[in-house]
Amino acid sequence: MSRTRALLERSPTAWGVGLALLGAIFFSGKAIVVKLAYAYPVDASTLLAMRMLLSLPLFLGALIFTVLREKNAVKMTVKDYGLITLAGLLGYYLASLFDFMGLQYITAGLERLILFTYPSIVLLIACIIKHQWPQPWQLMCMALSYVGLAVVYGHETVLVGDNTALGVVLVFVSAVCYASYLIVGERLLKRLGTIRVTAMATLVSAAAILIQINLQQPLSIIVEQPLPVWGWSLVNAVFCTFVPVFAVMTAISLIGAPRVSQLGMIGPIATIVLGTWILKEPFTIWHAVGTALVIAGVALLSMKKEAKEGATT
Repeated sequence: MSRTRALLERSPTAWGVGLALLGAIFFSGKAIVVKLAYAYPVDASTLLAMRMLLSLPLFLGALIFTVLREKNAVKMTVKDYGLITLAGLLGYYLASLFDFMGLQYITAGLERLILFTYPSIVLLIACIIKHQWPQPWQLMCMALSYVGLAVVYGHETVLVGDNTALGVVLVFVSAVCYASYLIVGERLLKRLGTIRVTAMATLVSAAAILIQINLQQPLSIIVEQPLPVWGWSLVNAVFCTFVPVFAVMTAISLIGAPRVSQLGMIGPIATIVLGTWILKEPFTIWHAVGTALVIAGVALLSMKKEAKEGATT
């Protein structure tokens, strides 16, 4: 452990940039892996349950390791447990479930672009809570992103099929759930730490999806899934869930959250490249234009927000 720490301290910027890019690319691979699993007769709920069950031991192990190392850990209150339960249901259960369902109907590239607009949803929810309107420049950035989505969506309805609208709605609901999770979990993450919140939220999500499946069909359906589905679920749990969480968390500690957020802009591009290469998804000039508009809108929204926050500190 000390050798790893010394290596990170020797060139923190290079390691931070590398880990941030690794986290963004691995997170983006989730849609590709889910699509590959859908080549077999498995539904979204079962696939999500397998992901949660396989990633849960990893997060719990990390939680135990972290708690044992912390000498003055923050004590959790009843309110904390309630908020973590809500965060787990929003961010790790509902957001993932709607996302997995939506991926049955749309391309991985379009899915990633929709999820990428979550900062605008966070902004809108925050404005509703504070009873205020977004500023004109914020509305312009959001409009730019959603025009880009409209361009990609309009083209995919021709190339992919009639169920594109359903897939878009499902993934957009996923983005709303994830944005809500970020608002609920913001203070928890700062006070309790990423590992503790993520591990406990994963536990809540695993319990929720198992209850759902048990109400719909026997739990034995999970065990009966073919070996390739288990293989892709393991890849999803380890390389698209557990590893990127730690990569991004370490990158933030090395180079700061704003820079990690900027490097995360590579996410949609990585998904589109992987989708075109592995899944043979269509990519035309209209996809390129729409993607550029979405990334530009989100980038401007994030950069202006960071510049404003920096000016007030």
